[in-house]
Amino acid sequence: MGIVLGPNQYGKAEVRVVAVDRSSPRHTLVDLNVSSSLRGDFTACHTEGDNSHVLATDTQKNTVFAFARDGVGSPEAFALRLARHFAGSYDWITGARVAVESYGWQRISVGGAEHDHSFRRAGSEVRTAVVTVDGGEAHVLAGLSDLVVLKTTGSEFRGFPRDRYTTLVETDDRILATAVTARWRYTGTDLDFDASFDAVRTALLETFAATHSLALQQSLHAMGTAALDRCPDVAEIRMSMPNKHHFLQDLSAFGLDNPNVVYHADDRPYGLIEGTVLRDDIPPAEIAWHGTPGFC
Repeated sequence: MGIVLGPNQYGKAEVRVVAVDRSSPRHTLVDLNVSSSLRGDFTACHTEGDNSHVLATDTQKNTVFAFARDGVGSPEAFALRLARHFAGSYDWITGARVAVESYGWQRISVGGAEHDHSFRRAGSEVRTAVVTVDGGEAHVLAGLSDLVVLKTTGSEFRGFPRDRYTTLVETDDRILATAVTARWRYTGTDLDFDASFDAVRTALLETFAATHSLALQQSLHAMGTAALDRCPDVAEIRMSMPNKHHFLQDLSAFGLDNPNVVYHADDRPYGLIEGTVLRDDIPPAEIAWHGTPGFC
């Protein structure tokens, strides 16, 4: 019996890069947070301090900036370019994982017209992409995080078992709110990532709004099903949806009733609903999800 090195990877985390397209008077910009991780034969570095197989993390950072100079495109396409480059750089690098967060900016309106080069941040929602190249095969995960949605009716929660510790009151009309984090795996790499992202995001939003929810789990399943129906290039979608609780406030101490008007919002503790909706005729690709936390 002995002690050996197990699975490992290394890279440069959270490279912040902003790229501006000035090719016309109407500028565009992308605002990214890029993290790279390399996998391969790095045993000697760990056991002997031999760095001959180590592509410096500073080099990885510089590569991100150099690739951005040639244009970014969609987050998925940019991550694909970087991952394929890193995985093909040296024989001892067998795989690469590149994760991208894309922060949205909207044009500021001046006199009712969108300004050519002035912007404001577009809220808390973040577009995400994770590309893994392993053994020459590329896997693309697209996604979003902190998509906060709320509906003031059309949601119930009742019929659950009760025991000595149950205090929650059943309701047939409640506020339902969540902050959606979703990632979905594409079946290939040759597609219009922007159009596919828009299709999935629209399906999630429209289904959340239109579904009369008996439980947040039901909403998650309906939203995932709609995304796969809308976008045939998606093999599976995994979602994490915290229940942002809104509890009816008791106003009886003030001699007032509360006919579903006033609520207090609790940020914690919260129910955390997670699940996967997938096509049963497409093989799984767990390597695509390796290193992506927060999903069942």
